[in-house]
Amino acid sequence: MTTARVFTVILTLAGVLAGAPAAGQVPLRQTEADAYTRYELLAPGSGKFRILYDVTATTAGARYYFNPIRTGSIATDERVVDRASGQPLVFDVVGGSVARAGGVRVSDTSQQYIRVTLARPVPDSGGEARVRIDKTYEDHKSYFVRGDTIVFDRPLGIKRNAIVLPVGYELLSCNYPSQLLQEADRRLTVSFWNITPAEAPLVLRALPSSAMQRTAAPLPAPLVSRLQERAVQNREIVYFLQQPETHAFDLYHDYTEDREGVDHYINVVRAGSTVSNPSARNLDTGERLAFDILKGSAITAARLNVSDVTATTEAVVFRFPPVRPGSSVRLRMSETYTDAARYRLDGELLVWDRVFGRPANAVVLPAGWILTNSSIPATLTTLPDGRTRLDFVNPRPDEIAVLLTARRRQAK
Repeated sequence: MTTARVFTVILTLAGVLAGAPAAGQVPLRQTEADAYTRYELLAPGSGKFRILYDVTATTAGARYYFNPIRTGSIATDERVVDRASGQPLVFDVVGGSVARAGGVRVSDTSQQYIRVTLARPVPDSGGEARVRIDKTYEDHKSYFVRGDTIVFDRPLGIKRNAIVLPVGYELLSCNYPSQLLQEADRRLTVSFWNITPAEAPLVLRALPSSAMQRTAAPLPAPLVSRLQERAVQNREIVYFLQQPETHAFDLYHDYTEDREGVDHYINVVRAGSTVSNPSARNLDTGERLAFDILKGSAITAARLNVSDVTATTEAVVFRFPPVRPGSSVRLRMSETYTDAARYRLDGELLVWDRVFGRPANAVVLPAGWILTNSSIPATLTTLPDGRTRLDFVNPRPDEIAVLLTARRRQAK
């Protein structure tokens, strides 16, 4: 047993007390979002792969996040980072009883967890704590050699994943629809977004290739712009439709900015729409952000990076402190739009007709309306207040044209 693990055992009793709720209280259930896993396959035959796991803790007030260590895998070289600041976080390894006291719904008390002490409690009202867990697993059942071929055979429950082959390997087969992208160091990355409710039963095979060892000429810029990993993108938007006679809808969109020195986000209002009631906040801290609404020549005068500005061009500029080296900021921008062309009442029929470019989009119908058509596949849920929510996930790097219709539950 390593020194770190011995230290963890010593801390476990204290951890039970620190993570336990007050007497008589039921801990809030641990919730999370935006999970993305990158598996980097290490030396063939070692059974080892490095895991970079990005996840967002979303339980308001939570001080800890618990990440399970998969049974049958040996975890080493653990490191945890706060993605907002880029600074390391304190963590230890605890058992299922501690995780349960911290809000994890677990019945197997033999399960082990990495318990991360968050940089700050998760802010209320939709705040987040973004964490990156870096660890190496050894699991010969998941990653093994068969002849000259390496095999990665592992069911993946996280919806957004990337598997990086060792340098010099070509991909022979992959049973799950995926992007194939070559990195700067010549390694191939197999990346996908699992849009099903089940685990992805991933099996991929790769073979050493002398051609993959050679340095290739850089790709032309137009090709590079089209070869972006979709699964790593975490821009998302939710539309809350008001009654269709108003042509209005509230929305919020979440975005992570990690470019050093950037201190604002520009939302150019789509032609034909008008915007009102903007607001924004930093989801990492809960702080409200300042903003300006600029139009036409005011956009040009502010020297904003907006192309094709006309007298009617409108933009909302949200401002925040410049991003520091190694850090990032998670933003939530909220606005109300009016768009008679794309959201309207056609006789007695509600019509929503809008193109989505982000990978994750959701539309909530107004109260009292029944969905009758959706041109693009979506998952459907009924909210506690009875409204219908549709979630559209587009794993491809293109746009989807969403046409929805709905009818009133009770005719006027």
